[in-house]
Amino acid sequence: MAFERACAVEDVQVDTPVRIELGDQAIAVVRDSAGEVFAIGDRCTHGDISLSEGFVEDDTLECWAHGSQFSLRTGWPQSLPAFEPVPVFDVKVEGDDILIDPTPIYKENN
Repeated sequence: MAFERACAVEDVQVDTPVRIELGDQAIAVVRDSAGEVFAIGDRCTHGDISLSEGFVEDDTLECWAHGSQFSLRTGWPQSLPAFEPVPVFDVKVEGDDILIDPTPIYKENN
């Protein structure tokens, strides 16, 4: 794993996605109410819409255009119309920095 600094923790408000780019990857970074940080591919697989403009609800990120909700943990859609997953990325917090491995991970639907 080759972690790269993505942004500062303070740049990501609770339940408000932030779009960042690492290399050629557009990534939506989310911090939940418990302080856990997630990184998920920024493009909805249904309509090529930026997920970072969407809404966080519990452990999902909802596409603002068509309503598909994607699991922040696995990238799998939890509702239609999307049926393909988006990638997720390994994240770690070191001090005040959020570090992300820009290698996409496609997890099994479970």
